[in-house]
Formats: sequence, C-alpha cells, structure tokens
Amino acid sequence: MKKLLLCVVFSQLANAQAPAGYYNAANGLSGASLKTALSTIITNGHQDKGYSGLWTAYKTTDIDKNYENDGSILDIYSERPSSVDPYKFTPGNNQCGTYSTEGNCYNREHIVPQSLFNEASPMRNDIHFIRATDGKVNGMRSNYPFGKVGSASFTSQNGSKLGSSSSAGFSGTVFEPIDEFKGDVARMVFYFVTRYQSKLSTFSTGNMIGSSAFPGLQTWELNVLLAWHNQDPVSQAEINRNNASYTFQGNRNPFIDNPSYVNQIWGGQAPTTDTQAPTMVTSLTVSGKTSNTVSLTWNAATDNVAVTSYDVYMNGSLETNVSSTSTTVTGLNPSTSYSFYIKAKDAAGNSSANSTTVSATTNAGTTNPNPTGCVNETFETVPTASSSSYSTKTWTSNGITWTATDSRSDQTISNKAITIRNGSLKSSSSANGIGSLTVTTQLKFSGSNGNLTVQVNGVNVGTVPYSTTVTTTTINNINVSGNVVVTLVNNSTSNRVAIDNLNWTCNNSASRQSQATNFTAEQKELQIYPNPITNQEIFVKGDTQNIKKAEIYNLQGKVMQTINNPFKNGKSIKIKSLLQGVYILKLDESSLKFVIK
Repeated sequence: MKKLLLCVVFSQLANAQAPAGYYNAANGLSGASLKTALSTIITNGHQDKGYSGLWTAYKTTDIDKNYENDGSILDIYSERPSSVDPYKFTPGNNQCGTYSTEGNCYNREHIVPQSLFNEASPMRNDIHFIRATDGKVNGMRSNYPFGKVGSASFTSQNGSKLGSSSSAGFSGTVFEPIDEFKGDVARMVFYFVTRYQSKLSTFSTGNMIGSSAFPGLQTWELNVLLAWHNQDPVSQAEINRNNASYTFQGNRNPFIDNPSYVNQIWGGQAPTTDTQAPTMVTSLTVSGKTSNTVSLTWNAATDNVAVTSYDVYMNGSLETNVSSTSTTVTGLNPSTSYSFYIKAKDAAGNSSANSTTVSATTNAGTTNPNPTGCVNETFETVPTASSSSYSTKTWTSNGITWTATDSRSDQTISNKAITIRNGSLKSSSSANGIGSLTVTTQLKFSGSNGNLTVQVNGVNVGTVPYSTTVTTTTINNINVSGNVVVTLVNNSTSNRVAIDNLNWTCNNSASRQSQATNFTAEQKELQIYPNPITNQEIFVKGDTQNIKKAEIYNLQGKVMQTINNPFKNGKSIKIKSLLQGVYILKLDESSLKFVIK
C-alpha cells in the first residue's frame, strides 16, 4: 500500500521525473496565475493519438507493476491492495465489448465523464484522465461525480461504491473509489480542469466541474478532492503512469510531478495526521431475525473527515465490516443468544467507542432429521418460480436453508438441480461438522471445463471439477468439527454449472482444520502490517507480549510453521519461505489472515 509521506518528499521524488526546466514558467506563481501557467505548459506538446489509441497506451500506462506486478491491467475499480484481486485483465485480450458482470472485460473510463464535453476531442482521447477499468463498474459509475457515499446502492468487488452523497454541499448520487486511489482520482480531475480551463465555460458541469477557469470545480467537489489529494499522496504507480503517458502523449500531469501545486492553486491545507475518531454509533437495533440470521440497523456516526465503514462485533469478536448502516449476520445457530455492538471507522484507521450492546436470540429451527448422516440435499424443493431467470434463490430442506446466487432452477441432472453462473451455493449452519463431501455436477449450455471451489466456514478445502459429462466427485478428509457453513463457488463469468445430490458426512472430533478456520477476530485488537507481506517477516500491532504460540496455516488447514513465544524479541515474526498466497496466522486463540506476494 502507499506510504504516507509528506507532499514535499513526493514533490522532490516526482519532479525528478520531468524534463529539466519543464515547469520553469510556473516558478513563483500561485492561485489562478499558477493554474493558467500550468495549463499552457501541459497544452504545449500534447499530441492527440485518437480514441482507439488509448488501447495501445494502456499496454504501457496501465500495467500492474506495483501490486501483483504480474503484467495485468492495473484497474483502480478492482485492485485490492492488501489481498488477492477478484479478477485480472490481460492487456489487449479482455477489451470491452459487452459485459454483464464484473470481470467480463475492461474499457476506457473517463474520470471526467465525456458526456460533459459532448465526447469532443482532444478531451475524449486524453490518456491522463482516462483509465482502463472494469466495464461493469465503469457502467455503474456512469457520469456521477466523485464524493463520499453515505448509503451504497452498489459496491464493487474491491470496495468502490455508488450511492447517496454524505459529502457536505451535495445530496445527489456520487461514486467513491477505495482509499488507495482517491488521491489518484483527485489529481486526474485537477489535471482536466487545468489542461482544459479555457473550455470549461462550454462544458456541462455535471455537478462536478465549474463553468469558469478558476477555480474550475464546484465548491463541494473541490473540497472532496482536496481532502483526497492530501490524504492519499502520490504513489510510485502514479509516477510510472505519468512517465508512460508523457512518452505516449507528450505532456505530463503537473499534480503528480509537483503535488504542492494543488494547495498553491486552490489553497488547501497541507496533509496532517488525522487522529480524531468518529462519534459513537447510536440507536443500534435488532431489525429482524430467523433461525440462523440476525439483522441489525443503526444511525450513522460522524467524523471530522468522513466515516468510511463500520465494524460489527458479535459476542465480543469482529464478525464483519460494512459500509452501510445495516447488516444481516448469517450462519447462526437456532435458539441461541448473541450480543452485538458496532464501531465506526475513518480512513485514517481511527475507531469510535463501542456502541451500546444489543442482544438477540435466534428463532427455533427445524430439527435435522438425519443427524448421523448429516446433510443430504437433492434439490427437489428448489424454488421453480421464474426458473429460467438468473436470480438469488432460497429454500429450506431437512433443516438446512440454502441460498444460491446468480442461479436458475430449470435444469436437471438426476432430477431437479440448481444451476450457478458466476455465483455460489451456500448452506446455513450445520451443527455436526463435516467429514467428506460428495456432489454431482454438469456443465450446461456452452462453455469450457472448470472447477467449483468448495469452502467450509469461508476457507477453501478443495475443488470439484465439472464438464459436459455428469460427474460425481468426493472430497475426503475435510474433517471440520462443530458448526459448519458449506459453500460451492463458481468463479466463472460464463460457465453455467448444474449441481445435484450434494451430501456430506458428519465429523464431531476436534481437528487441526477447525482451528485454522476460526476467523473470529481479535479481542486484543491485533493487526498485521503491512499486508500483503513481501519480505518474509510479519509485523503485528497490538498487545503481543503474553502470546505464547504462533502457528501459520495454509487455507487447506495444514500447519506450515509453529513458533513458541513468538514475540519475546520484538513485534515481528520471521517466517520460512512460503509461496505466494493467502495464509492464516493463529496467535493463541486469535486468527489473522495475511497475503504473501
């Protein structure tokens, strides 16, 4: 992730990338005069390479060299800086085209919507503010301005959000990228209103840009972007992109080369460390419950900058993190009492005090008629309404509630089956563990052979192959005891896979796997940093002095390393050479997920 350094450091680092004397005409200026001088500088040398030229440019400007460093497209709407990306795009191979879901293809995202300037050139073709992004997310962003989302109506797989604005001065719909790329977005907009300041009076404002050369932005939007610029300094990825764009197009983004220009022009404050926590969440209420779920709602907290998310705690441990003011906790046991409280968080990582605690007892459930054989689902009671349409379907059979996303129920194998397309099949909690799992699959319609991922309590335990031939597969020795939630995931965006005759045996013995799958969060507020890990050393924040044992598991539950008294000599753990991937660090009774790149 980006390191928060003072803007002056970034200014020195970035300015070294520009040709000598490139910004001489801007020396000693400020305010509107500086903005006009920069506009002249970056207009000179600008070569319009055309709209189709962007596809060529992306092969050098938008390549991931700083996160996965795998040559894929660096998409600010799908990149997960601290974990595995949900999907990847190969430059030149995955261009849109049509799309229906995330991960189908990438296209050309105008950070300042081209509808504001009537798709005119050279604006339509300017690489400095047009990014390669996922087509679906780009379509959802549409031509909305950027701002802080209060209540999200759409959230991408990396956490970018669309929803109602909570930014002061604007109450409409806004789009909010993740924190890692907020400064990137701000500096692209600043580039646009500087490069094209002489044309702003002829553009539509879109509740975003201004109608005059200075300041060039709506007041509320300017305030949002100034905050984002100061909170998220220039990264090496931006510097690399600016240099590649200069090679391609012949001009530069001055706000990447010299971040201090932003505050010299618009009078923003220099970046400071935000140490003020959000206010405490109020009016936490249980809004609904079933035999295996509890729904919660609460009033939004406030912050001196902005509240970014809410941590939901169940029975004293972190259960989930959400961006909205409501959530439904799933996978609970029938007739069981649970307690909940909420903490608000801001972009700087400050957390509010705990909200008041509320308690709820789940409803009584149907007794499993087959406790020794555990679960046997034949899909004979799957909903048949709108059976050929893809949707989320829920039904209960033999005491287990099933949820199938992006699914249809008109296909058969032995009889009825559930067909999943880019979705999952998930059980409610089953109390008798899992030993081995057996399932029948078949690829429907067209597509290619592949594998479903099988998860127990959110951890991968194996894969199930599928093809046009009906195939029955058994995964042995899963051996997770206690309450289990089983999920089959289809990560393909096009293959439609029918699932039938899913069953598993019980397992009531304690196991190493069940320890590895305990993802309850730390009551000691432990945190791994940085995450992902790149140098085979894990640093842990929090109270570590009394931890007696550390264990590292892979996602199949295998112990990769054990360290006794791991923090006797400091706050870090040296780890053995592990392959790239996701692992679990178990510290006594607390578990933390981390990624090795």
